[in-house]
Amino acid sequence: MVKYEQKIGIKSLAPADRPREKLILNGRRHLSDAELIAILISSGNQTETSVEVSQRILLNYGNDLDLLAKASFQELILFKGIGEAKALSIIAALELGRRRKEKPHEEFPQIHSSNDAFDLLRPVMADLDHEEFWMLILNKANFVICKHMISKGGQASTTVDPKIIFEKAIAMKAAYLILAHNHPSGNCKPSKEDIEVTKKLVEAGLLLDTPVLDHLIITNKKFYSMADEEII
Repeated sequence: MVKYEQKIGIKSLAPADRPREKLILNGRRHLSDAELIAILISSGNQTETSVEVSQRILLNYGNDLDLLAKASFQELILFKGIGEAKALSIIAALELGRRRKEKPHEEFPQIHSSNDAFDLLRPVMADLDHEEFWMLILNKANFVICKHMISKGGQASTTVDPKIIFEKAIAMKAAYLILAHNHPSGNCKPSKEDIEVTKKLVEAGLLLDTPVLDHLIITNKKFYSMADEEII
């Protein structure tokens, strides 16, 4: 570990050079690694600013964030000015960064059929013990822009507010919508109310030039498509 006799130097930072102010003024990408860590630890010690403490920590790990991410709690608290809370903040922040890199970015497909929509929605709607209402927002080429939960209800029903559906659709510049809700009972047949609500939403979509292409009722293993059954 780098000895504390190897002073980095103490200096007074101008407001534009203070990490928090710099981030607010210029954005996160204008900060060095040391400045970002300085925001995490908030303060330095009796002889060093938070930036200088951060520089010392980075120097000890060869200015390599991957090596720093492997540092243990016991290692970090050996640095002067780094207590338990600051060490945990560094560890937690670097772990979040690691998880972000590991998580694959979700790529939404082009919808060609009700089966495509079911495959995309089933992971979020299967095995639920309550009803949820979701929608897929599509562009003009039928590529999914996003999937969005509209409401969550009880075991037998969930409230559907058309204003919420079409406000979101307009904000996302939707060309088409596919609606879906689940039936925890396992029976995917639509109720009379399901059909009535769907027809109202289809009419609203036509008025707003955002057609509703389908409404799926999803259970754990199967689904019902109102478009396939020519209800809409």
